[in-house]
Amino acid sequence: MRPTVLIVDDHPSFRSFARTLLESEGFAVVGEAEDGAAALAAVEALRPMIVLLDVQLPDTDGFEVAERLAEAADSPEVVLISTRTAAAYGERLETTPARGFILKTSLSGPALAALVS
Repeated sequence: MRPTVLIVDDHPSFRSFARTLLESEGFAVVGEAEDGAAALAAVEALRPMIVLLDVQLPDTDGFEVAERLAEAADSPEVVLISTRTAAAYGERLETTPARGFILKTSLSGPALAALVS
């Protein structure tokens, strides 16, 4: 069974790129969301195994969404992504319930799989 993924990013072009990349590398992208509220609703409706979550969203930040998702009984694995390096987020990355962080330019199926397996 292919791991299911929800892509959360406010840029449609990145969502499209990530979908194409991840599907070509063995993941099943079950949905996309453009902000935190849509992400929470999509997780509830689609029940993905993995949420690829942008840190910078228009209505909230990815850290807040990751915290809210972690409160659920059957929460998905969350991996944060950003165009900024991990150093830009410092301690917030160390304390987040997310499984890890990937720089958007470094996104790949193997990089994602390494954080969630």
